[in-house]
Amino acid sequence: MPNFDTVNRRLLAELQRNARQTNRELARIIGTAESTCLERVRLLHADGIITGHHTEVDLPAIGRPVQAIIGVRLSPKTRAAVDEFRSLALSLPETLAAFHTAGGDDFLVHVAVPGTGALDSLVLDRLAAHRAVAELRTTLVYEHLRRRPVEPLL
Repeated sequence: MPNFDTVNRRLLAELQRNARQTNRELARIIGTAESTCLERVRLLHADGIITGHHTEVDLPAIGRPVQAIIGVRLSPKTRAAVDEFRSLALSLPETLAAFHTAGGDDFLVHVAVPGTGALDSLVLDRLAAHRAVAELRTTLVYEHLRRRPVEPLL
């Protein structure tokens, strides 16, 4: 397990807040030398702690204001059915995330669409049409909340 001292915790939090800042700015905010900051960030990448840098997108601004979570139950519950559905879910441009789960649903699929008509079409024409889908349950999302930054647990 990598060293999650105060400096690494602050680096992770700050990079999650703004990954576009320069090493100089980051070092100033964290309170370390630029060389120390750069080396710490390189090690976080090398250790697989930082896996990438992403751009946040305002979904309504790009014409996708309606979000939903779709619970999917498969039948039969075979490796082939799971693999096929996973591929389908990830191939849909509406999909934001997909979770293969235990419990009542085999998958939870988070989607964003232009409106309820598009959601209806996605559910009925593309997801329900998959041969292994036994049941679908759609829940509209009123507000998408995320806790940032993600911190290592002790």
